[in-house]
Amino acid sequence: MAEDSRGEEMDAVEKKGEEGEAKGRSNLISYLTFQLHLPLVEASNIITNFNGTANLTPLVGGLIADSFAGRFWTIMAGSVMYQLGMVFLTLSAVVPSLSPPPCSKNTTGCQRASSSQIAVLYLSLLCTSIGTGGTRPCIMAFGADQLELDAHGRPRGAKPKWSFFNIYFFGIELAKLTAATAVVYVQENVGWGWGLGIPTLTMLAAVIAFVSGYSLYVRLPPGGSPLVRLAQVTAAAFKKQKAVVPDPSLLYQDKDLDAGISTTGRLLHTDQLKFLDKAAIVTGGDMLLSGEPNLWRLSTVHRVEELKSIMRMLPIWAATILLVTSGSHNSSFAIQQARTMDRDITPRFKIPPASMLIFTNVTMLLTLTFYDRVLVRVLRRHTGHPTGITHLQRTGVGMTLAMLANAVAAVVERRRRSVAAASGLLDAPGATVPVSVFWLVPQYAIHGAADAFMDVGRMEFLYDQAPESLRSTAAVLYWLTNSMGSYLGTLLVTIVHNKTRRSGQWLQDNLNRGKLDNYYWLVVALQYYTFKTLGTVGDDKEVELDHVNGNGNGDDYAMKGAKASFR
Repeated sequence: MAEDSRGEEMDAVEKKGEEGEAKGRSNLISYLTFQLHLPLVEASNIITNFNGTANLTPLVGGLIADSFAGRFWTIMAGSVMYQLGMVFLTLSAVVPSLSPPPCSKNTTGCQRASSSQIAVLYLSLLCTSIGTGGTRPCIMAFGADQLELDAHGRPRGAKPKWSFFNIYFFGIELAKLTAATAVVYVQENVGWGWGLGIPTLTMLAAVIAFVSGYSLYVRLPPGGSPLVRLAQVTAAAFKKQKAVVPDPSLLYQDKDLDAGISTTGRLLHTDQLKFLDKAAIVTGGDMLLSGEPNLWRLSTVHRVEELKSIMRMLPIWAATILLVTSGSHNSSFAIQQARTMDRDITPRFKIPPASMLIFTNVTMLLTLTFYDRVLVRVLRRHTGHPTGITHLQRTGVGMTLAMLANAVAAVVERRRRSVAAASGLLDAPGATVPVSVFWLVPQYAIHGAADAFMDVGRMEFLYDQAPESLRSTAAVLYWLTNSMGSYLGTLLVTIVHNKTRRSGQWLQDNLNRGKLDNYYWLVVALQYYTFKTLGTVGDDKEVELDHVNGNGNGDDYAMKGAKASFR
């Protein structure tokens, strides 16, 4: 009964926490451009830089959790910091002196936010970025622990009947759906004070709910700094680079030393990346006077295999960075694109531009449900794979769909701009182009289906392939991909903005005079390159990694080409 309670408690807390985060961000582009009166390109870069920082801080949070704090207390500290950031952001909207005076819908001549007002914005974004550093790398691993481990931290005899990561992303999309409807409506029609205050109060409720379940949770002790262990293996292998690797049975093993980082089983020796095996060769001077090994000269096979596991993930991890870059415009340019179109639902109600994200959220929810309840069972009969298709195949499907979504976006934007020209609205950025905003639905919907395949596939792959002691750190790789992709998105927008200045600027405040469709086609080209890179990796013989993790569950998760990449 307690195990069921802790699972339900974690689901509720994660949904509330992600709801607070989603509500705070879904309409940020509108807040920056219409409340702080910042230019579109600058506002877009602020958002992508914020996303980049928020996805970079989990690197520190994951190390803190794995090294000494543990996942529970790291999540707790991160939640408090995130709450503080949301309070600052709400105050910036409520206190008149923290925002510029309002102006008409035509932002020409509006007073831009002062440097002190921008400083408050940056302070709030910094706090929330630090907060995500504590929550993002730990919540998924902590939640999965509640389903996969018993009260003593040992693996359960039977695997859960559902995928925790499908549940996790399903909860996120429910939160985003609420953010893109009710909260965006409040922000656009009632006021930003209430619009930002609601997610702030929601986050507070999530923190209280999380703390209240303390006695129900499985709380694994930290296993020590994973980066230190990885550095020790690297240093030991380098010092013995001239040594000859003996038979694997002669490599150093120490069950007592590895007990804290191998509670679910020690990693077995593998034949890939053999140069790292030199770290486990016993030579003179490797032992201290106490009889314990000098870990900067001698590592166990388990610790060597930890490093191998991370290195095998890197080609797949790197291949998805440009993919994140290609989708970074969805929370900025696409929303501003919707603002210029006919958004009438009834004579008295217009759909808010940021609410177009609901079509992404709904499609992702439906796709996750269909995949988990129908598609997996159908595919399993043909492939024999427990999850229907491998994690990498699921990611590849998502990448293909994402490329299609941006191609559709380019075609629709070209049509919207041609109608604006035919209607004489090229120099009227505040006017409504007589094209229904629902022409944007296909691109949003296809993005939702792509995310259902791609995001879950990436996260499941990283979590499953990481040794237990590195799972928070492996989750960091997921967020680090998003971070690097977001920063690269800022760089891409800046380069395009500067390079097209003379020939007709693609990205400008007046979208009717811009060439946003060209930018979308550039994004398609980047995605095609990324997809082909991942596809090429799959040409080599599969390397089954299930035995590497020693989990013995019969799930053959394959990383194609890893052996060839590092041979």
